[in-house]
Amino acid sequence: MIVIVGCIVVISAVIAGFTWAGGAIGSLIQPTELVTIGGSSLGALIVMSPKKVLVDLVKGVIQAIKGSPFSRAMYADLFRLMYDLLRTARREGLLGLEVHVSHPHDSSIFTKYPRVANNHHVTDFICSGLTPLVEGTARKEQLPALFAADLKVIADEHHLPTMALAKTADGLPGFGIVAAVLGIVITMGHIDGPPTEIGHHVGAALVGTFLGILLSYGFIAPLAARMELLGISELAFFNTIATIVVGFANDLPPKVAIDQARRGVGSEFRPSREELEEIFAEVDAT
Repeated sequence: MIVIVGCIVVISAVIAGFTWAGGAIGSLIQPTELVTIGGSSLGALIVMSPKKVLVDLVKGVIQAIKGSPFSRAMYADLFRLMYDLLRTARREGLLGLEVHVSHPHDSSIFTKYPRVANNHHVTDFICSGLTPLVEGTARKEQLPALFAADLKVIADEHHLPTMALAKTADGLPGFGIVAAVLGIVITMGHIDGPPTEIGHHVGAALVGTFLGILLSYGFIAPLAARMELLGISELAFFNTIATIVVGFANDLPPKVAIDQARRGVGSEFRPSREELEEIFAEVDAT
Protein backbone atom coordinates (compact mmCIF):
# COMPACT_ATOMS: atom_id res chain seq x y z
CA MET A 1 0.00 0.00 0.00
CA ILE A 2 2.77 2.45 0.88
CA VAL A 3 4.37 1.82 -2.53
CA ILE A 4 1.13 2.75 -4.29
CA VAL A 5 0.81 5.90 -2.16
CA GLY A 6 4.39 6.89 -3.02
CA CYS A 7 3.75 6.40 -6.76
CA ILE A 8 0.61 8.55 -6.53
CA VAL A 9 2.60 11.28 -4.78
CA VAL A 10 5.29 11.25 -7.50
CA ILE A 11 2.74 11.40 -10.32
CA SER A 12 0.71 14.11 -8.57
CA ALA A 13 3.82 16.25 -8.00
CA VAL A 14 4.88 16.00 -11.64
CA ILE A 15 1.41 16.77 -12.98
CA ALA A 16 0.89 19.66 -10.55
CA GLY A 17 4.21 21.27 -11.43
CA PHE A 18 3.61 20.83 -15.14
CA THR A 19 0.07 22.22 -15.16
CA TRP A 20 0.92 25.14 -12.85
CA ALA A 21 3.61 26.14 -15.34
CA GLY A 22 0.96 26.26 -18.06
CA GLY A 23 1.60 22.87 -19.64
CA ALA A 24 -1.14 20.72 -21.20
CA ILE A 25 -1.39 17.20 -19.78
CA GLY A 26 -2.23 15.81 -23.20
CA SER A 27 1.23 16.66 -24.47
CA LEU A 28 2.74 14.19 -21.97
CA ILE A 29 0.63 11.31 -23.22
CA GLN A 30 2.87 9.73 -25.84
CA PRO A 31 2.19 5.98 -26.05
CA THR A 32 4.85 5.39 -28.70
CA GLU A 33 7.57 6.80 -26.44
CA LEU A 34 6.35 4.65 -23.57
CA VAL A 35 6.32 1.53 -25.77
CA THR A 36 9.88 2.21 -26.92
CA ILE A 37 11.21 2.81 -23.41
CA GLY A 38 9.20 0.07 -21.70
CA GLY A 39 9.85 -2.56 -24.35
CA SER A 40 13.58 -1.84 -24.52
CA SER A 41 13.92 -1.93 -20.73
CA LEU A 42 11.98 -5.17 -20.45
CA GLY A 43 14.10 -6.74 -23.18
CA ALA A 44 17.30 -5.68 -21.47
CA LEU A 45 16.04 -7.09 -18.17
CA ILE A 46 15.29 -10.43 -19.84
CA VAL A 47 18.70 -10.50 -21.49
CA MET A 48 20.60 -9.89 -18.25
CA SER A 49 18.56 -12.14 -15.93
CA PRO A 50 18.35 -15.93 -15.66
CA LYS A 51 14.87 -17.42 -15.34
CA LYS A 52 15.07 -17.81 -11.55
CA VAL A 53 16.10 -14.18 -11.11
CA LEU A 54 13.11 -13.07 -13.20
CA VAL A 55 10.75 -15.24 -11.15
CA ASP A 56 12.23 -13.96 -7.89
CA LEU A 57 11.99 -10.41 -9.21
CA VAL A 58 8.26 -10.75 -9.88
CA LYS A 59 7.75 -12.22 -6.41
CA GLY A 60 9.87 -9.46 -4.89
CA VAL A 61 7.89 -6.70 -6.59
CA ILE A 62 4.61 -8.22 -5.39
CA GLN A 63 6.02 -8.48 -1.86
CA ALA A 64 7.26 -4.90 -2.00
CA ILE A 65 3.76 -3.74 -2.87
CA LYS A 66 2.18 -5.89 -0.15
CA GLY A 67 4.75 -4.95 2.49
CA SER A 68 7.04 -6.97 4.74
CA PRO A 69 5.45 -9.92 6.58
CA PHE A 70 8.10 -9.65 9.31
CA SER A 71 6.12 -7.41 11.60
CA ARG A 72 6.13 -7.05 15.38
CA ALA A 73 3.33 -9.62 15.55
CA MET A 74 5.39 -12.03 13.42
CA TYR A 75 8.34 -11.72 15.79
CA ALA A 76 6.04 -12.33 18.77
CA ASP A 77 4.70 -15.51 17.14
CA LEU A 78 8.25 -16.60 16.34
CA PHE A 79 9.24 -16.28 20.00
CA ARG A 80 6.10 -18.19 21.05
CA LEU A 81 6.83 -20.97 18.59
CA MET A 82 10.51 -21.27 19.44
CA TYR A 83 9.80 -21.28 23.17
CA ASP A 84 7.16 -23.96 22.66
CA LEU A 85 9.58 -26.09 20.65
CA LEU A 86 12.52 -25.63 23.02
CA ARG A 87 10.56 -26.33 26.19
CA THR A 88 9.30 -29.51 24.50
CA ALA A 89 12.91 -30.47 23.81
CA ARG A 90 13.78 -29.79 27.46
CA ARG A 91 10.91 -31.98 28.73
CA GLU A 92 11.01 -34.82 26.22
CA GLY A 93 14.55 -34.62 24.88
CA LEU A 94 15.57 -33.64 21.37
CA LEU A 95 13.84 -36.69 19.92
CA GLY A 96 10.59 -35.15 21.11
CA LEU A 97 11.02 -32.58 18.34
CA GLU A 98 11.40 -35.16 15.58
CA VAL A 99 7.72 -35.33 14.65
CA HIS A 100 7.48 -31.53 14.63
CA VAL A 101 10.51 -30.79 12.44
CA SER A 102 9.84 -33.72 10.11
CA HIS A 103 6.22 -32.79 9.43
CA PRO A 104 5.75 -29.16 10.53
CA HIS A 105 2.44 -28.73 8.70
CA ASP A 106 0.97 -31.57 10.79
CA SER A 107 2.70 -30.47 13.98
CA SER A 108 0.53 -29.62 16.99
CA ILE A 109 3.04 -26.87 17.85
CA PHE A 110 3.55 -25.21 14.46
CA THR A 111 -0.17 -25.08 13.68
CA LYS A 112 -0.76 -22.98 16.82
CA TYR A 113 1.20 -20.14 15.23
CA PRO A 114 -0.19 -19.65 11.69
CA ARG A 115 1.78 -16.47 10.94
CA VAL A 116 4.97 -18.53 11.07
CA ALA A 117 3.56 -21.86 9.89
CA ASN A 118 2.06 -20.35 6.74
CA ASN A 119 5.44 -18.95 5.69
CA HIS A 120 7.12 -22.03 4.27
CA HIS A 121 10.53 -20.32 3.97
CA VAL A 122 10.56 -19.59 7.71
CA THR A 123 9.22 -23.02 8.60
CA ASP A 124 11.82 -24.77 6.45
CA PHE A 125 14.61 -22.66 7.98
CA ILE A 126 13.53 -23.53 11.53
CA CYS A 127 13.25 -27.21 10.74
CA SER A 128 16.54 -27.37 8.86
CA GLY A 129 18.22 -25.64 11.81
CA LEU A 130 16.83 -28.01 14.41
CA THR A 131 17.15 -31.23 12.39
CA PRO A 132 20.95 -31.62 12.84
CA LEU A 133 20.44 -31.40 16.63
CA VAL A 134 17.56 -33.87 16.59
CA GLU A 135 19.37 -36.37 14.36
CA GLY A 136 22.77 -35.80 15.97
CA THR A 137 24.41 -35.15 12.59
CA ALA A 138 26.20 -31.97 13.67
CA ARG A 139 27.99 -30.83 16.79
CA LYS A 140 26.94 -27.60 18.44
CA GLU A 141 30.14 -25.84 17.37
CA GLN A 142 29.30 -26.65 13.74
CA LEU A 143 25.90 -24.96 13.81
CA PRO A 144 27.10 -21.36 13.27
CA ALA A 145 28.84 -22.37 10.04
CA LEU A 146 25.73 -24.21 8.84
CA PHE A 147 23.53 -21.20 9.53
CA ALA A 148 26.07 -18.85 7.94
CA ALA A 149 25.91 -20.88 4.72
CA ASP A 150 22.10 -20.80 4.70
CA LEU A 151 21.98 -17.06 5.44
CA LYS A 152 24.49 -16.32 2.65
CA VAL A 153 22.29 -18.11 0.13
CA ILE A 154 19.24 -16.16 1.34
CA ALA A 155 21.15 -12.86 1.07
CA ASP A 156 22.44 -13.68 -2.43
CA GLU A 157 19.01 -14.72 -3.70
CA HIS A 158 17.59 -11.42 -2.44
CA HIS A 159 20.41 -9.36 -3.92
CA LEU A 160 20.33 -10.74 -7.48
CA PRO A 161 16.78 -9.64 -8.48
CA THR A 162 17.32 -6.32 -6.71
CA MET A 163 20.54 -5.81 -8.66
CA ALA A 164 18.79 -6.65 -11.94
CA LEU A 165 16.03 -4.13 -11.22
CA ALA A 166 18.56 -1.47 -10.18
CA LYS A 167 20.51 -1.96 -13.43
CA THR A 168 17.25 -1.63 -15.35
CA ALA A 169 16.63 1.66 -13.55
CA ASP A 170 20.14 2.80 -14.51
CA GLY A 171 19.39 2.07 -18.16
CA LEU A 172 16.03 3.83 -18.34
CA PRO A 173 17.44 7.36 -18.93
CA GLY A 174 19.48 5.93 -21.81
CA PHE A 175 16.41 4.29 -23.33
CA GLY A 176 14.64 7.63 -22.90
CA ILE A 177 17.34 9.21 -25.04
CA VAL A 178 16.88 6.46 -27.62
CA ALA A 179 13.16 7.26 -27.75
CA ALA A 180 13.98 10.97 -28.04
CA VAL A 181 16.41 10.37 -30.91
CA LEU A 182 13.79 8.32 -32.76
CA GLY A 183 11.37 11.18 -32.19
CA ILE A 184 13.85 13.64 -33.72
CA VAL A 185 14.28 11.31 -36.71
CA ILE A 186 10.52 11.44 -37.20
CA THR A 187 10.64 15.23 -36.84
CA MET A 188 13.24 15.49 -39.58
CA GLY A 189 10.84 13.72 -41.89
CA HIS A 190 8.35 16.52 -41.32
CA ILE A 191 10.84 19.40 -41.37
CA ASP A 192 9.01 21.08 -44.23
CA GLY A 193 5.75 21.09 -42.26
CA PRO A 194 4.19 23.96 -40.37
CA PRO A 195 5.84 25.10 -37.10
CA THR A 196 3.01 23.65 -34.98
CA GLU A 197 3.54 20.19 -36.46
CA ILE A 198 7.29 20.37 -35.98
CA GLY A 199 6.78 21.60 -32.42
CA HIS A 200 4.46 18.69 -31.73
CA HIS A 201 7.02 16.14 -32.92
CA VAL A 202 9.88 17.77 -31.00
CA GLY A 203 7.75 17.85 -27.85
CA ALA A 204 6.90 14.16 -28.26
CA ALA A 205 10.61 13.38 -28.63
CA LEU A 206 11.48 15.30 -25.47
CA VAL A 207 8.78 13.40 -23.59
CA GLY A 208 10.85 10.26 -24.23
CA THR A 209 13.78 11.71 -22.29
CA PHE A 210 11.40 12.92 -19.59
CA LEU A 211 9.75 9.50 -19.20
CA GLY A 212 13.06 7.64 -19.08
CA ILE A 213 14.39 9.80 -16.26
CA LEU A 214 11.08 9.86 -14.36
CA LEU A 215 10.58 6.10 -14.54
CA SER A 216 14.15 5.53 -13.42
CA TYR A 217 14.44 7.88 -10.46
CA GLY A 218 10.75 8.14 -9.58
CA PHE A 219 9.65 4.50 -9.70
CA ILE A 220 12.07 1.71 -10.61
CA ALA A 221 15.11 2.76 -8.53
CA PRO A 222 12.98 3.41 -5.39
CA LEU A 223 11.27 0.04 -5.92
CA ALA A 224 14.66 -1.68 -6.12
CA ALA A 225 15.73 0.07 -2.91
CA ARG A 226 12.54 -1.04 -1.17
CA MET A 227 13.12 -4.63 -2.25
CA GLU A 228 16.66 -4.41 -0.85
CA LEU A 229 15.32 -3.18 2.51
CA LEU A 230 12.72 -5.95 2.59
CA GLY A 231 15.49 -8.45 1.98
CA ILE A 232 17.46 -7.02 4.90
CA SER A 233 14.41 -7.32 7.18
CA GLU A 234 13.90 -10.94 6.15
CA LEU A 235 17.57 -11.74 6.71
CA ALA A 236 17.33 -10.20 10.19
CA PHE A 237 14.35 -12.43 10.96
CA PHE A 238 16.21 -15.57 9.88
CA ASN A 239 19.26 -14.46 11.84
CA THR A 240 17.07 -14.25 14.95
CA ILE A 241 16.04 -17.88 14.44
CA ALA A 242 19.67 -18.92 14.04
CA THR A 243 20.65 -17.10 17.25
CA ILE A 244 17.95 -18.92 19.22
CA VAL A 245 18.89 -22.36 17.92
CA VAL A 246 22.63 -21.82 18.43
CA GLY A 247 22.02 -20.51 21.94
CA PHE A 248 19.89 -23.52 22.84
CA ALA A 249 22.49 -25.90 21.34
CA ASN A 250 25.04 -24.29 23.66
CA ASP A 251 22.95 -25.34 26.67
CA LEU A 252 21.21 -22.02 27.28
CA PRO A 253 17.73 -22.42 28.83
CA PRO A 254 14.94 -21.70 26.29
CA LYS A 255 14.02 -18.37 27.91
CA VAL A 256 17.62 -17.20 27.98
CA ALA A 257 18.26 -18.25 24.36
CA ILE A 258 15.19 -16.36 23.18
CA ASP A 259 16.00 -13.29 25.27
CA GLN A 260 19.50 -13.28 23.80
CA ALA A 261 18.00 -13.30 20.30
CA ARG A 262 15.48 -10.59 21.26
CA ARG A 263 18.31 -8.18 22.03
CA GLY A 264 19.45 -8.39 18.40
CA VAL A 265 16.05 -7.46 16.99
CA GLY A 266 15.57 -3.91 15.71
CA SER A 267 13.75 -1.53 18.04
CA GLU A 268 10.73 -1.35 15.72
CA PHE A 269 9.97 -5.05 16.22
CA ARG A 270 11.71 -5.92 19.49
CA PRO A 271 9.35 -6.84 22.35
CA SER A 272 10.22 -5.43 25.75
CA ARG A 273 11.38 -7.69 28.54
CA GLU A 274 7.90 -7.49 30.09
CA GLU A 275 6.26 -8.39 26.77
CA LEU A 276 8.61 -11.35 26.40
CA GLU A 277 7.64 -12.60 29.85
CA GLU A 278 3.99 -12.35 28.81
CA ILE A 279 4.78 -14.42 25.73
CA PHE A 280 6.40 -17.10 27.90
CA ALA A 281 3.41 -17.06 30.24
CA GLU A 282 0.97 -17.48 27.34
CA VAL A 283 2.84 -20.52 26.06
CA ASP A 284 3.21 -22.02 29.55
CA ALA A 285 -0.54 -21.68 30.04
CA THR A 286 -1.30 -23.85 27.00
